[in-house]
Amino acid sequence: MCLPVEISDARSLPLAAPATPRLVALDIDGTLVGHDGEPSPAVARAVTAVRRAGHHVVLASGRSLAGVLPIARCLRLRTGWVVASNGAITARLVESGAQLVDVQPLDVQAVVRVALDALPAVRIAVEEVGLGYRVSAPFEPHEVNGAQRLVRVEQLWSEPSPRLVLRGPRAHHLVPTLRAHGVTAMTDGADWVDVTAGRISKATALEKVRADIGVDPSRTVAVGDGLNDLEMLAWAARGVAMGHAPTEVRAVADEVTATVADDGVVPVLRSLL
Repeated sequence: MCLPVEISDARSLPLAAPATPRLVALDIDGTLVGHDGEPSPAVARAVTAVRRAGHHVVLASGRSLAGVLPIARCLRLRTGWVVASNGAITARLVESGAQLVDVQPLDVQAVVRVALDALPAVRIAVEEVGLGYRVSAPFEPHEVNGAQRLVRVEQLWSEPSPRLVLRGPRAHHLVPTLRAHGVTAMTDGADWVDVTAGRISKATALEKVRADIGVDPSRTVAVGDGLNDLEMLAWAARGVAMGHAPTEVRAVADEVTATVADDGVVPVLRSLL
């Protein structure tokens, strides 16, 4: 189980009150956490120090909200903002969990029909916000966050949802067709496709957060490692790619730090103090 950093640990880090705060957008998987699924103590201390210095730390993840909130608790982020589901969900952190601010709905039925017409055996997971997923067939526990509810195909679109996942051999071949239907489709390997409404990304959600909290565009920082971070890194005044990120991600970034195995996000966060 993830153990939150103690506040006393963070106090050993040097602090400097900013003239004006920054918005610091942090991807989770591959940036804050590695294969073990937990932030290291060094990462947790650095995040706490940046918060104590007066900056706005915003978790920005492809994970569902149910997957983002445990990491927020690990990092003692009890207030502020989070962006989940690749920008389809924006929420405020509160003591009891999260308060939804913006949920961008997806036409689940249309996407499911397109996917099944092309790949009848593809597995489908439709996000149930804050809970888990409605699934057409079971996913591995580490593949999706929260509970899985096995349903018939027609029940996949029984309730609104901001995001769905397509899993199966050659699933990435669906991307051009899905994009032609006006949705946002991103691959994470040949067998995985994330789908959200059109023109949605972490960057679109973060821009709304930035405007709401009144941070100047020149005071934005983002750190990420995946293809779903491309827009976010381009959006930020200072976009930092993790050292293990794909070539196209490192190419769009302003700078490259060390890998997640070497806590590459830590020197970036310390530089803000």
